[in-house]
Amino acid sequence: MTTLGTPRLMAAWQRQLNRISAQLDKALPWGSGRRSLWAALIALVLAVLATLVWLAGRYEASQVQSELERDTADAVSDLRSSLSRQVQALQALQSGHFASATWQPEALALLRDNRDWLRVEWRDKTWQLQAFADSPLRAPAFERISRNEVLNEASQACQRARRLNGPAYSSTYFLPQSDGLGIEVMELCLPISQNGEWVGSTVVTYSLQELLTERLGRTFGRKNELSFVEPDGTRLAIAGAQRRERRVFTSQQLVDLPGNTLLLRMDGRRGEPDLFPNVLTALVTGMSIALITVMVLLTKDARRRLKAERDLADALAFRKAMEDSLVTGLRARDLQGRITYVNPAFCQMVGWEAEALIGQNAPMPYWPPEMVDEYQQRQAIRMAGNASPREGFESVFMRQDGTRFPVLIIEAPLISVQGEQTGWMGAVIDISEQRRIEELSRASQDRLQATARLATVGEMASLLSHELNQPLAAIASYANGSLNLLKDPQAEPQTLDDVHMALRRIAEQAERAGRVINSVHDFVRRRDQAREAVQPQALLDAIAPLVNLQARKLQVRVHMRVDARLPAVWCDRTMVEQVLLNLARNGMQAMDSPHCRDRVLVLQVQLAAPGQEHAGVAFSVTDLGAGIAPDVAAQLFNPFFTTKPEGMGLGLSLCRTVVEQHGGQLEFAPHQPVGTVFRFTLPAAGSQTTHTA
Repeated sequence: MTTLGTPRLMAAWQRQLNRISAQLDKALPWGSGRRSLWAALIALVLAVLATLVWLAGRYEASQVQSELERDTADAVSDLRSSLSRQVQALQALQSGHFASATWQPEALALLRDNRDWLRVEWRDKTWQLQAFADSPLRAPAFERISRNEVLNEASQACQRARRLNGPAYSSTYFLPQSDGLGIEVMELCLPISQNGEWVGSTVVTYSLQELLTERLGRTFGRKNELSFVEPDGTRLAIAGAQRRERRVFTSQQLVDLPGNTLLLRMDGRRGEPDLFPNVLTALVTGMSIALITVMVLLTKDARRRLKAERDLADALAFRKAMEDSLVTGLRARDLQGRITYVNPAFCQMVGWEAEALIGQNAPMPYWPPEMVDEYQQRQAIRMAGNASPREGFESVFMRQDGTRFPVLIIEAPLISVQGEQTGWMGAVIDISEQRRIEELSRASQDRLQATARLATVGEMASLLSHELNQPLAAIASYANGSLNLLKDPQAEPQTLDDVHMALRRIAEQAERAGRVINSVHDFVRRRDQAREAVQPQALLDAIAPLVNLQARKLQVRVHMRVDARLPAVWCDRTMVEQVLLNLARNGMQAMDSPHCRDRVLVLQVQLAAPGQEHAGVAFSVTDLGAGIAPDVAAQLFNPFFTTKPEGMGLGLSLCRTVVEQHGGQLEFAPHQPVGTVFRFTLPAAGSQTTHTA
């Protein structure tokens, strides 16, 4: 406010001062005008100084408030980070052996490291208490009141945790203590899973007071007062300095937790700024500078006026030269539709002189006779106040020799200095050459589309020839067998049943061939779908059921890792899902060997270049199989090359084609110590810009 407001005020006062001096020069003799001018200048300087003092106070207050809001945001971020680290510590506790003898010491160690924890419990899926540990740093929290009396909040948190499949926090509640006082607490519930099955929960009881003191008090509590508050202002816990100053600055922010939301309030107390010495110095200095400036301005006022007139004349000459050099036609019309101005480019375009056009009204001499009625209706609509489209509209003009040519007209209201509309200003562009280029481009596109269709037909033929070999071979085998059975003169009665069976097999294989044709047809149609912005997590969620189904058959553990706050990717969703699914299946099949004991498949998504939001999103599929031999790696992406007896050798080739159509590159590399990793990158949705003309 200060950096922008003060220069504007000074500029406004300067313009007002110039007007006053000019009026005094004309209306008053120099003696009497001089005294009046000095009085006005002194009053003006005092007003300037008072305004500056007020702006300085406002600026200082806004700076303090901004600093407090930044501190509050940093405190919320630190609190979330601390709670996330504690959840990770609980997950480490859950990954150990679930025996009371080993669980108890590890829980006590966590309680010593986290002073804001009151109690840690291990409960099974029937909500029975298996083990617990109270904080050794203070008296047991549930000494005065039984734990079973306040289990409702923890139970509700565990229900939310099961739905979220992750940590969940309960609402806060008051817990009486043995010293006659009490504390505000909340519960954290973390589900325990073994082999993908929920077997129990870990419950942690938090003290809000200790949470403030331990996590935020040392960093933000030295000069501020921190508190958790209810929406109505009731404070649940307080920490930090509580100084008594005259001014209080307050900032509040929500702490969003899974299942619960806390309101963190930060009060910063500051003293009133001591402005008197600064104001006194600024007053004397400002008045002196202002008086000297006024004398200089009055002396140079006449010179500035003369210079402004010359600059105005130069500006008008420059604008006239610029308008005359434009290749775009300019046309101005008044509110009645009469032409008031045309530039040389417009005159050259239509073949009429400016004198013959200025003052003309509908019908215009450059309108084709067969379109006069249509153009008059269009002009009437425009003169009625209906605005033309911002992108302009196309029309047809006629030159003086009678030839027609297409034009693009962009028209806008012509506004005067007083802010009133005085007519319409239009830009007229001859698009004859553009139309010719578009026709050539359209013909070229038609040829390219024909080539693409031929390529698609070739791809369909390759797929069909590969996929139809097996059913056609089976049909031929059953048919020959049936003919041999029917030719045998000494055939048994059972032969007719065998022939019936063979005919049924022929029908089944024919139906299978039909399904293959439909599948390939659907695949080719999907390649023409439009691209869209898709979240990386949505791509993994779409293929997760199919991947998990095959993973269970092959006894493979699948890990999907997606970095937080990834941008959406710009892609053909169906084709990218097919690429991920194909790579995942190849990875699982690479581990389908008795020698592969540790069968883990990792699908990971992260930024291609950390710190750059629009650098692209990198996808990787990692397996722990035997790897790829050098002779196989050299021709891995060649069409129809395969190492599988039942494979057709088109999977990885089509995957690479899809990735390259998205502007990426499909690569693979050995994974240490064993296995292979396939990687490719898709563009972020924000990097796709649309240019409009």
